[in-house]
Amino acid sequence: MHIVLFEPEIPSNTGNISRTCAVAGLTLHLIKPLGFSLADRYLKRAGLDYWDKLDLRIHENFESFLAENPDANLYMFSTHAEANYADVSYRFDDYLVFGPETRGLPPEIRDGYGKAVRIPMGREIRSLNLSNSVAIAAYEALRQLGFPHLV
Repeated sequence: MHIVLFEPEIPSNTGNISRTCAVAGLTLHLIKPLGFSLADRYLKRAGLDYWDKLDLRIHENFESFLAENPDANLYMFSTHAEANYADVSYRFDDYLVFGPETRGLPPEIRDGYGKAVRIPMGREIRSLNLSNSVAIAAYEALRQLGFPHLV
């Protein structure tokens, strides 16, 4: 399974997500531009000592991501989507795509590729933290698949 961060902005969120991906055996894709350096100390600290266990792939832009993953089955996570993420039947090779923390996925990407889904939440709060959203979505998909390769 793949986690895709489109133009992530906050290094500690990406660090936490990298740790989740390493622990769960998920590939992490980062689509540039990034809002931080990959050498950022907050990014490294949040990822702890799991960086060598992470399958990390960096893409110059969304077009290069698509070109390198032409058959990707994309689920676009967005507060603007109608479909519930838990109603999806995930497959092991799916790509769960998340937008930048301050603005989410652009509508042309959210609506132009894959299926847009949302994590239910209260109406008064704008959104969950990105690293929490990734963990919620990833572990629901892994639960449906019987937690392959996990103990």
